[in-house]
Amino acid sequence: MKKFSSLEICAGAGGQAIGLAQAGFEPVMLIDNDPHACSTLRANRTDWDVRQLDLLEFVGADHPQVLDVDLLAGGLPRPPYSAADSRNPLHAAVWLATEVRPRAIMLENVPALAKSGTFAETRSFAEAELADCGYVCRWNVLDAQDFGVPQRREHGVLVAMRPDDMARFAWPEPTAENAPTVGEVLWSSMASRGWAGAAEWRHMADEVAPTIIGGSKLRGGADLGPTRTKSIWARMGVNGGSIGDDVPGPEFVLRRNDEDPTDRKGLPKLTVSQVALLQGFPEKWTLCGGKTARYRQVGHAMPPPLARALGERLARALTP
Repeated sequence: MKKFSSLEICAGAGGQAIGLAQAGFEPVMLIDNDPHACSTLRANRTDWDVRQLDLLEFVGADHPQVLDVDLLAGGLPRPPYSAADSRNPLHAAVWLATEVRPRAIMLENVPALAKSGTFAETRSFAEAELADCGYVCRWNVLDAQDFGVPQRREHGVLVAMRPDDMARFAWPEPTAENAPTVGEVLWSSMASRGWAGAAEWRHMADEVAPTIIGGSKLRGGADLGPTRTKSIWARMGVNGGSIGDDVPGPEFVLRRNDEDPTDRKGLPKLTVSQVALLQGFPEKWTLCGGKTARYRQVGHAMPPPLARALGERLARALTP
């Protein structure tokens, strides 16, 4: 496999970096402003150069190793922010790209960024700034479940390259097989402490997960999302009201109240490690920080299988 260099911004827990590394992109540097995320990256990959820095204060010229890399990639912080916001992270990423001049750019965010009229001005800004440096922009929305991730999770993606490279680029196609279900992925961990109800629970959880949310620092603790999402989880036999410290033990009694989906006492909670599996993280990937900090890292991540699928298409486009 041919190796390419990359600069990873807003690297978080490393979901995007894992997938891109599998596709042949080795980061010369990864930056994030969250100390827990930086600890996670260092704990798993001692060979990665991880810097705790604010994207809006990062100057590429101060770090010559990032100039002219093959790829600048990042999973940007989620809105709300406006096109006129001086701390708009997409603006900062685009300006950094015009300084670094990578062969390719891949930025990921909510699906609305790629298709909603609300962000039309933001997209126009990115396209105009990058066009001045010779880049062609393409936007798309990809669903992680189409790439083997057991979760319905859409991502808005911007890919920018110069015309000759862009002529060889094609968006990744969904895999032929359906994504595994929550029950298939998690039932063995649910049974790991001797819970006899794990086999029955596996059949209740026989579908892919709803979008894992709740990672925002604007929200209180760690849970699986708003009321509607919690109701979906309850239908699947999961208590989405909070994140568990451990999987059920032998004494746990499974009970689902179909008449009152707010009654979740008889349903098991997911642990952070289980949520990470539903995001497509490797089983042995270590997450650092307290439970809420670890869950937020997972909630913000791009699933590695989706990042790998995109990375493979980028690598193909960058290979004449």
